[in-house]
Amino acid sequence: MKFRFFEHFDLLLLIPAIILITIGVFFIYSSRIDSTGVLVSDEYIKQIIFGSTGLVLIFAFSLFDYRRFERSSKYIFFAMLAVLVYTLFLGRKVNGARSWIGFGSAGLQPSELGKVVFILFFASMLEKTEQMNPLKRFIFLCIILACPMGLILLQPDLGTASVYVPIFIAMCFVAGVPVRYLVILLATALLTIFFTVLPSWEKLILQRNIPILAVLREMKLRLIVIASVSLICLLSLLGNIFFNKRYFYWIAYVSGIIVLSLLLSIAAGKVLKTYQMRRLIIFINPDIDPLDTGWNIIHSKIAIGSGNLFGQGFLKGTQSHLRYLPQQSTDFIFSILSEEWGFVGGFAVFAMYLIILLRIAFIIKNTTNVYGYYIAAGIMFMFFYHFIVNVGMVMGIMPITGIPLLFLSYGGSHLWTSMISIGILMSINYRRLDFNTAF
Repeated sequence: MKFRFFEHFDLLLLIPAIILITIGVFFIYSSRIDSTGVLVSDEYIKQIIFGSTGLVLIFAFSLFDYRRFERSSKYIFFAMLAVLVYTLFLGRKVNGARSWIGFGSAGLQPSELGKVVFILFFASMLEKTEQMNPLKRFIFLCIILACPMGLILLQPDLGTASVYVPIFIAMCFVAGVPVRYLVILLATALLTIFFTVLPSWEKLILQRNIPILAVLREMKLRLIVIASVSLICLLSLLGNIFFNKRYFYWIAYVSGIIVLSLLLSIAAGKVLKTYQMRRLIIFINPDIDPLDTGWNIIHSKIAIGSGNLFGQGFLKGTQSHLRYLPQQSTDFIFSILSEEWGFVGGFAVFAMYLIILLRIAFIIKNTTNVYGYYIAAGIMFMFFYHFIVNVGMVMGIMPITGIPLLFLSYGGSHLWTSMISIGILMSINYRRLDFNTAF
């Protein structure tokens, strides 16, 4: 019986996760030491508590048959939406976003835990809609995505909301949703951001007006362009219907994406704050605003560069202990690690993530249950997106979006989300050859 109990636990998932959490505790501790050597926060103790309770969650979810979520996931999903609505109006405001609930110093970020809830529910919807018309299916799935993502954007928390998009695209892709529909979503999302921040880029980075960008600065011109491109889209659709020429279809396809992006950029411009739009472009040239929005990137790159091969030594970094890195225990934890452990330390973190991602790929390849297959794909791309965006952000090659480095960054909500995900993956792996679906 004891042997069967430990069969549930996949060491290739568990050990790298524990190593990353342990490294995270060390550098959360390091991040709270000031230049005089005094510890100014007990965050590392809280992280140890979060990690310890997270281990309990891993064990609980690995023992629990994940297939039972298929029936209850819709109720959990709607409960999560209700909590997000509550958070939007009555939540605690932190760093400009009303995304936390709790009492006193204790808090929880529902949008983080909501990612796992979304994956569990979305996987069941993908399975149930397999026989649906592809276009109708895609529209229905987009509505499901829009519910939590819209509420999170209204907080506004652009970073957390953005994580839902790669999860959605990855799960839809493995579920056989036509690629051309997924390209519409991805292209629309990227163009919406592009159209939203372009005026800020023109003013802040280029520092001169480009005549054609008046379309994005002046609402009347933008509406004229939207109406004109909409007309082109409509005429192309009619041409495709009556003349059955493929090029009409692609003209309508591209013009439809442009119209949708222009419309959404109007809404995005009203939701996003000025400082958020500046963060999305300042990585291009942080030196133009070195004392404000460019500060984090500049000092993060200094910290990473000064680490060289083996680093300056644990507790011997200058950028962190002189308090040059804001949010250094959360968003910029990798900067501190690279400064004190150098390239070797950064490589070790990369290796642990690679082991986890490869193990998830193995689970995806070998599971016989479609529901589990979709869940594993969603979790894999959630981990991958967090890692790529956070590391790219601290290296100055991606915008600062406030996305934590899972397992390492300080915070209970995203750590529990990560560890619950590991537990679910273990449950899928343990039952990968179990064909019984009567639950």
